[in-house]
Amino acid sequence: MQNGLIFWFICMNAVGYLVMSEDKKRSRFKRERVSERTLFLLAAIGGALGVLIAMYRKRHKTRHLSFRLGIPMLLFLNAVLYGYFWMAN
Repeated sequence: MQNGLIFWFICMNAVGYLVMSEDKKRSRFKRERVSERTLFLLAAIGGALGVLIAMYRKRHKTRHLSFRLGIPMLLFLNAVLYGYFWMAN
């Protein structure tokens, strides 16, 4: 179970980082964007750290209050849930 949890953590955060980076790239070239709903969903299902790192590293969505507050709150929720599932085994 713990190996699966580590795998999920790594994959979801990598996907979160990559999707957020791709959205920044698309915004620069005026192409079709990734929806904010999708970005929040990725953060909610375990990729909040990746989304947060990309958000500040790429300077993307940092002016949106919903992202500045929502992503850290989801990161906290992710940490609590990861800790719970880690200790459950």
